[in-house]
Amino acid sequence: MRLQTVAATIAGLALRLFLVLRFPFSDDSDSLIYDQLARNLKDHRVYGLWVAGHLQAADVRVPGYPLFLDATWSTGRHHWPAPGAYVQVLADLLTCFLIAGIAARLAPRESRDRVWIAGLWLAALCPFIANYCTTELTEVLAVFFTALSLWFLVQPGGMANLPASERLHWNSSRPTEAIPPGSLANRTAFAAGIAAGCGALVRPETPLVVMAAGAVLAWRCWRPVHWRVLFRTGLLIVCGVILPLAPWAMRNWITLHEVQFLNPRNVELPGEYVVVGVNSWTGTWMWRMRDVFQVLWKVDGDLIALTDVPDSAFDSAAERARVAKLLALYNHTYNTTMTPKIDAGFAQLARERTARHPLRTYLKIPLLRIFGMWFTPRVELLGYDGRLWPVTDAWENSPLDFSISGLLVLVNMFLLALAVAGWWRARHHPAVAFLIAFILLRTVFFTQVESPEPRYMLECFPAVLALGAQTWISRAPRPASFKSAPVT
Repeated sequence: MRLQTVAATIAGLALRLFLVLRFPFSDDSDSLIYDQLARNLKDHRVYGLWVAGHLQAADVRVPGYPLFLDATWSTGRHHWPAPGAYVQVLADLLTCFLIAGIAARLAPRESRDRVWIAGLWLAALCPFIANYCTTELTEVLAVFFTALSLWFLVQPGGMANLPASERLHWNSSRPTEAIPPGSLANRTAFAAGIAAGCGALVRPETPLVVMAAGAVLAWRCWRPVHWRVLFRTGLLIVCGVILPLAPWAMRNWITLHEVQFLNPRNVELPGEYVVVGVNSWTGTWMWRMRDVFQVLWKVDGDLIALTDVPDSAFDSAAERARVAKLLALYNHTYNTTMTPKIDAGFAQLARERTARHPLRTYLKIPLLRIFGMWFTPRVELLGYDGRLWPVTDAWENSPLDFSISGLLVLVNMFLLALAVAGWWRARHHPAVAFLIAFILLRTVFFTQVESPEPRYMLECFPAVLALGAQTWISRAPRPASFKSAPVT
């Protein structure tokens, strides 16, 4: 086991260093914002952005990642890959060990070593999280804190903190580990909340992991006799989440005079106009990342041609003409700025399209977004366009691009298939329902954001890989019985 652990660690380190050195990536949007926030914090001790020649305090992003960049810039080297890239490599390797620990906790005792090694190898060789070590984006740290919170929650005092009468004997030969009332369970719940709160300082949706835990606990502890346990555990988790966020909330209250524990819903600067109408309109048809690039991310900065909009955005020739008129007005504004009047026109289109086909807006498009976020080549940081269809054209345009993209699609599907198989083998473990609930909750949540980026599913991969490692269980265990005991 020790040799396998060393080999997996070396393989994971080699993969990440190769990606950092071969595919360094600089994003023109989010990375630029994080970079500016970190520079202004370091040079001017102001957490904000330059607006019209003035440095303006802002809460447009939570401060965790800019603080991380500020700390790693202490060497004075600011170009990428900076020291932060190599710190992200180390953080991602720690995530691999957390995933292995989660996987081992789900397995019966006789299979834990095998599952630990399987989970470590799957995480070490998974390219989808590893390639985010190459860029100034939050994914690596967000995945780390998500995995840390998951690791706490699958411990005996975490999701095992269920009423004893509801707890399955996972190992048929030995009873479930005893949990001292009020000790390990309390500390574990609080620690999981702190990990999620620290993650929320990096990516604001990280507390979804403890929300999933709360939902599963509420489902398992619905009887009044269990409400004291539910309330105590929930209170500890909430307090843990709030504790790391409290200094940020105090800063926003003192500096910006607002109650804000995370960041604004539309990540806008104070006083900035939010294009609610455009977001509502794209929500009736947009599900591919290609359309996000061609339409949504051009708003307030670039020209948008009618040919950039796919045919699925129009229900009729008359609607196409209305969109063309609105885009023409937008393209002729000063500095291509979306005005409230133009935005109201798109809002009206969104209301009409939803009224005509409500199932399309509320069911079809979210399902297509789920497909787009989960079954993507994930090559956005590797310099490939990821086009696979039509097959003949994609192959003739670039055989290498097509081959790499197709290979990564197969790897992605293989890992998801392993997760389904592992879920089936470990389905009787109480914590498995929590991992599935977390994956579903995060997936559904991101169908409602304006830009359904595939990278938003990376935080689910610790759960996916831990479930996939369950296929290495030596035999599929069966629940032996329920254990009756007083609720503490």
